[in-house]
Amino acid sequence: MKKLCAFTIAFFPLKFCLILCSLTEPNCFWRIKKIEVYDGDLQNDCGFVLFTLESPIEENFYNHIINFRIPARKYEFFLVMFFATDEINKNPYLLSNMSLIFSFIFGMCEDTMGVLDKAYLHQNNYFDLLNYNCGRKKRCDVKLTGPSWKTSLKLSVNSRAPKIFFGPFNPNLSDHDQFPYIYQIATKDTYLLHGMVSLMFHFEWTWIGLVITDDDQGIQFHSDLREEMQRHAICLAFVIMIPESIKLYNTKFKIYDQQLMTSSAKVTIIYGKMISTLGLSFRRWAYLVARRIWITTSKLDVITYDKDFSLDFFHGTVIFVHHHNDIATFRNFMQTINTSKYPVDISQSMGQWNHFNCSISKNKKKMDFFMLKNPLEWLTQHTFDMVLSEEGYNLYNAVYAVAHTYHELIFQQVESQEMAKPKGLFTDCQKVASLLKTRVFTNPVGELVNMNHKENQCAKYDIFIIWNFPKGLGLKVKIGSYFPCLQQSQHLHISEDWEWVTGETLVPSSVCSETCTAGFRKSHQKQTADCCFDCVQCQENEIANDTDMEQCVRCPDDSYANLEQTECLQRVVTFLAYEDPLGMALGCMALSFSAITILVLVTFVKYRDTPIVKANNRILSYILLISLVFCFLCSLLFIGHPNQATCILQQATFAIFFTVAISTVLAKTITVVTAFKLTTPGRRIRKMMIKGATNLLIPICTLIQLVLCAIWLVTSPPFIDRDIQSEHGKVIIICNKGSVTAFHFVLGYLSSLALGSFTVAFLARNLPDRFNEAKFLTFSMLVFYSVWITFLPVYHSTRGKVMVIVEVFSILASSAGLLGCIFFQKCYVLLVRPDLNVLQK
Repeated sequence: MKKLCAFTIAFFPLKFCLILCSLTEPNCFWRIKKIEVYDGDLQNDCGFVLFTLESPIEENFYNHIINFRIPARKYEFFLVMFFATDEINKNPYLLSNMSLIFSFIFGMCEDTMGVLDKAYLHQNNYFDLLNYNCGRKKRCDVKLTGPSWKTSLKLSVNSRAPKIFFGPFNPNLSDHDQFPYIYQIATKDTYLLHGMVSLMFHFEWTWIGLVITDDDQGIQFHSDLREEMQRHAICLAFVIMIPESIKLYNTKFKIYDQQLMTSSAKVTIIYGKMISTLGLSFRRWAYLVARRIWITTSKLDVITYDKDFSLDFFHGTVIFVHHHNDIATFRNFMQTINTSKYPVDISQSMGQWNHFNCSISKNKKKMDFFMLKNPLEWLTQHTFDMVLSEEGYNLYNAVYAVAHTYHELIFQQVESQEMAKPKGLFTDCQKVASLLKTRVFTNPVGELVNMNHKENQCAKYDIFIIWNFPKGLGLKVKIGSYFPCLQQSQHLHISEDWEWVTGETLVPSSVCSETCTAGFRKSHQKQTADCCFDCVQCQENEIANDTDMEQCVRCPDDSYANLEQTECLQRVVTFLAYEDPLGMALGCMALSFSAITILVLVTFVKYRDTPIVKANNRILSYILLISLVFCFLCSLLFIGHPNQATCILQQATFAIFFTVAISTVLAKTITVVTAFKLTTPGRRIRKMMIKGATNLLIPICTLIQLVLCAIWLVTSPPFIDRDIQSEHGKVIIICNKGSVTAFHFVLGYLSSLALGSFTVAFLARNLPDRFNEAKFLTFSMLVFYSVWITFLPVYHSTRGKVMVIVEVFSILASSAGLLGCIFFQKCYVLLVRPDLNVLQK
């Protein structure tokens, strides 16, 4: 429906109970309901007795009804009885040659007895038409009672006559052991709460209030509803149990008001009888302007008091009504009703309960307003369709159930030739009851009615929403249906083309906590319902790609969370490549230093016979320079895409070549010390000591390092690793050292060699000789220590490419320190000051 019809109505106090305004899409109606206060069950209910006559109904048979004051609420039931019996009496295939008539229970035995005695006076004088102890012979005519179940209980005392209850299904009457002669025509609301929960789930209402009567039905409904709501993650904000005792209610109603008015729940379910303290609470909350969406059944299809209030007083009342087909012939019956035959004041009933067409064209925004100055005159100018209430439709089916039962009983009478008693007189209550409870038939509108196993039938519900307006005016719109017999996905159907009364398509929300958006997860509060929670942002590299997620999902290692943490993005694979500025710079430095070292080696080979080269053990100088070349070159293994081979070679070559270099420096320092501390020059023992140091020290030190590296590579070798923490959105390919302990053992061994070299060189720093290199060896070890002591904390505080860069820089810096401190002065003498490279100096 594009727009709801808008009426401007001015009227006198009307006795309209219901006015329906039919729109093409969807079906809706306006209605006006007068407020009445009912006290006591019998004043609210109707009771009818159905029996048969062999003669046609006289024209004035029902004239006695005009002598009684019929409450307005009961007009519908009388109209249904008139229509149903008239329809049956015109049906040649049902109770042929018989007339089905009824009387109503009013004032119990006396009034009804007077009516029925008058009807049967010319036929017999010996039987009692009602089953009360009034001094006459009993008969078993079926009674129809409702809509209050308590009335049926009262009428069942000391009575074996079958009774059909046409009110809403009540579990109290379903115990056939306790009440064997009471049958219910209504369908059990087995799936009612399923439909309500499905509606809440559809509109995403998760924070619901519940108001019930404090009786067995209310408690059972609460228990079943809570269980069904838990399956759909819907929570109860509060539960108000209204006591039936008005005295007890008067002591607690302020507590109930506070519970409802202070709750954040905007949707409230009401279940129970409206003609009770529950109805009183509902009207009280109307005065308190409780803005809620009310979900209930047709039993609580009510209008508030005749009082001006805001249009936004209610968001709306959603009611679940048992689906039934419209009775098309009812309209014709009401239009052509014989008022002499049915003396009820039909004009009053029309005013209380009628339907008229007011279809609106699609190109109009609203309907033209009209004035109701003379309601009855206005009604006569409009065609109308009667819309039965649920109890009225149940009563209609109950009359047909009795008619089919009487039809079968009369057929059996004829077959068994029981002519001793009048035709249509039934005295065997057990037989009447057994036939009644097994009746299965199709009513005139095509719906199957089964008097047996009513609890197992799959009931279909129509869902209406009612908006209340000033002066008791209400708008009722069908918004969907619920049919549990269909597939799970098709149970609930909600129309998409309707709007709220304010003209907005946005459905009001009812939640304890606002929805957690994508990127956040729910964090449940302690000692609160599951629907109450805080929204917490997902942790690093975790996402929540939907709303109200319980847990965040961690992205795979090759992916990362975007800034909103709503999706995982593919990481960019990176490493210290030669194309990177730092990689290129470090590679160029390594090659440059290697080239410089080779030039120094060439220089030393060229000037190998000069005093300065010979004085510092040229063989050790050659070994040191060659090892330094490889130290510079091994840093290139850290640059480029890592693989298993390069990861192993990185640490092994670094450890071995640096061990050779440091052990060579140690050999040099020992050579210097032994050259000056032993006996006079030229002795044989000095030469042997020097030669032994150079021949044994380097291989032994290198062999120890080789053993350490072998143990490392066997137990926990380095491997290719992926670092996803260092740089956002990138996965860095690096070499993991495998065993950090082994790596530190290797560094520790190098440090011990360097410490030995530093100690020996420091002791020999002041020995005489112009060519004494002890001071330069001391400085070289000092530089080496400074580099690697600085390396350790920096290395362990960095990740990814920075960690690799730090290690490469440390290798280059320490190697360059050894090269510069030991060989710079010698190259200066060889190339710039050859005059100093003489034996005398």
